[in-house]
Amino acid sequence: MRSLKRAREIGIATAVFLLFYFFPARERVLSGAREALLLAHWYAREHVILCLIPAFFIAGAISVFVSKESVMRYLGPGAPKPVAYGVASVAGTVLAVCSCTVLPLFAGIYLNGAGLGPASTFLYSGPAINVLAIVLTARVLGAGLGLARAIAAIGASLLIGLLMAFFFRREETARLAEFAAEPPAEGRPLRQTVLFMATLVAILVLATWGHGTGLWERIFALKWKLVAAAALVLLVELRFFFGVKTPWLVAAALAATLGEVLSRGHEIAFLSGVVVLSFALWRTGGEAREWFESSYWLARQILPLLFLGVLGAGFFLGRPGHEALIPSHLVAELVGGNGLAANFFAAVSGAFMYFATLTEVPILQGLLGAGMGKGPALALLLSGPAVSLPSMLVIRSVLGTRKTLAYVALVVMISTLCGWFYGHFLVSL
Repeated sequence: MRSLKRAREIGIATAVFLLFYFFPARERVLSGAREALLLAHWYAREHVILCLIPAFFIAGAISVFVSKESVMRYLGPGAPKPVAYGVASVAGTVLAVCSCTVLPLFAGIYLNGAGLGPASTFLYSGPAINVLAIVLTARVLGAGLGLARAIAAIGASLLIGLLMAFFFRREETARLAEFAAEPPAEGRPLRQTVLFMATLVAILVLATWGHGTGLWERIFALKWKLVAAAALVLLVELRFFFGVKTPWLVAAALAATLGEVLSRGHEIAFLSGVVVLSFALWRTGGEAREWFESSYWLARQILPLLFLGVLGAGFFLGRPGHEALIPSHLVAELVGGNGLAANFFAAVSGAFMYFATLTEVPILQGLLGAGMGKGPALALLLSGPAVSLPSMLVIRSVLGTRKTLAYVALVVMISTLCGWFYGHFLVSL
């Protein structure tokens, strides 16, 4: 046993030495390492503060304040399928977040008693059925591709949820029976919970609002005033619903204001307010501390996996428009035409790449100009925003390996078939 362990150590050490001695594909490896660090840097600046932190607090609030009975009533096995899947798809669509931001919310409802099917529908619909992204697709890539994306994404979200529920029906029956056997917890008044959750969702949606045209652009001009108004409403709710003392709330508001003045950036102001508010929740105790601890637990579980996945995605595929270990021209060559293989490769590539919200459209514009077929373009539009290497790692920590593999396989297969059908039968119409 000892000799086997020593032989393994010697083998690993030899392999590492040879790797550094010969250093194959040196420029590609160095480019991949550079892209991994730059993508992680970009992700930390653009997504963690305004996207993930509000999402963690929402997920923590779901775990603490939304009763398991309510979740199971609308998303559990006893709920009528049109209600369960309708609620899941609409909730995901309204949030319109990226594949990583939706993860804490998905974990919150799944761990609180939602069925695997509706939870999977919510997981897919959040990043995939984005109204702004669909409109941008139609304007930049053509009305046909925009319409096909909208119809296929809605159908895919429902089909993925139904198939996940069917494949794992026995395990789900046992899991949900445990939730049903738990005694009902005493919750706060429903009106307070609804108002409180709506405020948190408003802060997330407004803080992540992107540029648009027409009415969207006019709303964007008021973005940070609306965020500030929602934050003030939240402070009032914390005072009267949870008993957080006024000096703490004033300190949080002052911290956010000071961060705005000193940094001249909204992200630092937002983070400053969150830090003081988190300390206030912890010091208040009771439900306030329970909410903070639940949010912190989710962040501790998810954030390391997300950054590990972002580093991996950057090393192999790089940022949009930048070369990493895998040459971009190779990807463009493999997705030419509308054959089944091209659609499959596009779906797999999209599943492992990380797309921030709306960035998939300009990327595809370049790929289409390089010869990509319309079918593979749709396949990538369906798989790319919905799943990524970072999200796979987190989903596995929530669902386990088998269910994660099934979910990713369904996303890839359905995206492939939709792209192939569109490229073969509808593009010429």
